[in-house]
Amino acid sequence: MQFHDISYLKNGTRRQQEVYTVLHQNKILETLQAFNPVLVGTIPINVDIENSDLDIICCFEDKNLFRDTILNLFKTSQDFSIREREGEEETIIAGFYADGFMVELFGQHIPCWQQSGYRHLLIEHRLLNKYGNTFREKVIALKNQGYKTEPAFAKLLGLQGDPYQALLQLEVDAEEQLNNTNAY
Repeated sequence: MQFHDISYLKNGTRRQQEVYTVLHQNKILETLQAFNPVLVGTIPINVDIENSDLDIICCFEDKNLFRDTILNLFKTSQDFSIREREGEEETIIAGFYADGFMVELFGQHIPCWQQSGYRHLLIEHRLLNKYGNTFREKVIALKNQGYKTEPAFAKLLGLQGDPYQALLQLEVDAEEQLNNTNAY
């Protein structure tokens, strides 16, 4: 599945169709095009619950330009907020409501396909395809009990330690298995 193009949402669940309409009508992804926006999180993989937000990751070359663009585009939106987070990687996080959906923009100076949010999306998508609808329902049930997405996956899979890192380790382990497989 190609997550970079949200057209898959048009034929998805009712909620995915609503999200497509909100993103399209508000031109959220179009106005952020210079930052390669990608919708990640629970909605693309259909494990969202009623209060799930729209997580959009972005890649910036210039942190100040990204922050200024976000301010110019969305500062008048309902409940707008913006903050910076220091750490291994400088991050700008902005949030606001658009047509009843909370939108969270997450920008870093890392290509989107290398960001943890995108990598988690691909891993979780693969796990949902592997384990099927019963597994999906169990993830949603845990989320309804208050679990965040990655901790819910980790609990069901029996992963130890930090759930966010444990899921990323599945990606590393799968890559190592591929590299260690003898091809004929």
